[in-house]
Amino acid sequence: MGNGNQTFSHCHALLPTAGSGSRLGGPLPKQFQELAGRPMLAYAIEAFCSSPAIESVWVGVPPSFINHPVLGSLVDANKPLHFLPSGGPTRQETVRNTLAAMLATGIPETDWVLVHDAARPGISPQLIQRLITAVTPSGIGGLLALPVADTLKLADLDGTLAGSLIHAEKTISRNHLWQAQTPQMFPLKKLHDAIQDGIRMEADITDESSAMELAGFKPLLIEGEIRNFKVTHPADWSLMEILLSLKGKSSSE
Repeated sequence: MGNGNQTFSHCHALLPTAGSGSRLGGPLPKQFQELAGRPMLAYAIEAFCSSPAIESVWVGVPPSFINHPVLGSLVDANKPLHFLPSGGPTRQETVRNTLAAMLATGIPETDWVLVHDAARPGISPQLIQRLITAVTPSGIGGLLALPVADTLKLADLDGTLAGSLIHAEKTISRNHLWQAQTPQMFPLKKLHDAIQDGIRMEADITDESSAMELAGFKPLLIEGEIRNFKVTHPADWSLMEILLSLKGKSSSE
């Protein structure tokens, strides 16, 4: 499972962007829609391209989208940036396909890969470096996450039925509970194989860490930041637009 003496010298970013973003709506998938004056994906690309430890950035897009004009506006000259038609019907298939394409180019199997949601435009180079610094000595991998702060309620089963009222059945202790964020950072080949095995077993893989956990690893939890939340609903979009606009204003002053 790796050891504390094992280190990897190169890091790469992987952004899966094949999701439809149907809960948000709009003419384009949400990651390509304009947020605070730029396509949402541009913020994550900029953060990784501005991170000294990142060697290259790889973006998995739907094959039908690979020639879309919006991709041309995302080119960043600071780092090698690759758009691949590796998008699949699910997130895990997009990540698996993109990892396989990266391996096929000759990237060493033991290089680190940081998989990040394009719908988390609040990521920063400082947060990326925090993850890399904490995880690299482990040889195993880890992810950004936040300790759960809210009181958690378990809903009754009747609440899952259409048209029925939802009741709180009991309160769940939030002790030892963390809310996963991204990036999630693992050795390239180990992550590819873990996701491949999870897909083959039809397991419930909701992120890269869950695939690695299924393979027997215990990823590190590195505390992230609230601003690195995932944009899913219209209210998220509005809040992130305010945050990014404030950041842009402070940068120009």
